[in-house]
Amino acid sequence: MYKINIVEDEKHLNQLVSSYLSKEGHTVNSYFTGEEALEHIHDEVHLWVLDIMLPDFDGFSLIKKIKEKAPNLPVIFMSARDQDLDKILGLELGSEDYITKPFVPRELVLRVNKLLERTYKKEVKQLEYVNYEGYTINPGKRIVSQNQEVINLSTKEYDLLDLLLRNKQKAFSREELLTLIWGDDYFGSDRVVDDLMRRLRKKMPNLRVETLYGYGYRMI
Repeated sequence: MYKINIVEDEKHLNQLVSSYLSKEGHTVNSYFTGEEALEHIHDEVHLWVLDIMLPDFDGFSLIKKIKEKAPNLPVIFMSARDQDLDKILGLELGSEDYITKPFVPRELVLRVNKLLERTYKKEVKQLEYVNYEGYTINPGKRIVSQNQEVINLSTKEYDLLDLLLRNKQKAFSREELLTLIWGDDYFGSDRVVDDLMRRLRKKMPNLRVETLYGYGYRMI
């Protein structure tokens, strides 16, 4: 199946989550501190699950290191703090999901499996390379570049770009984008859609995406 690194300082929760994911057939490596996790930052894995509050430094510092090495590698945050600011900061730094403690382990397993499926089993229906407004997109490798310089997109930023490119001129509501990108089991505000679009536009200012006020977005 997939290789997953978990960073959680609560040993019982770490072992519980690891056990559930292992039963799904995944290979799971558990770490209890940020420093320990940093020693494995170059591991070839498919997903990181990070606690925000670690004993030595926070998960936000750790995700920066992970994304520097592998911008498209998906990350899920766990936190005992149910605060919008934490969620937004996590999204800004490139996380794909955020789950608040306490949670039922099965819920995390479902989110992990959905994210892995979306990230690694997506059918590629486009040509090997796509050119759009000065950008070169390689759907097979999920790489975007401009003038031979790679643009580092998070997994969800690329998912949004890919969806719009495949459906030019189609208007998507925020609710549709929320379901298509985060999955139908995501519970949260559709504000995350606007935040994701803002970050994508900042990284790719040449994109011709219309904002349909009160509704959603459309690529032209």
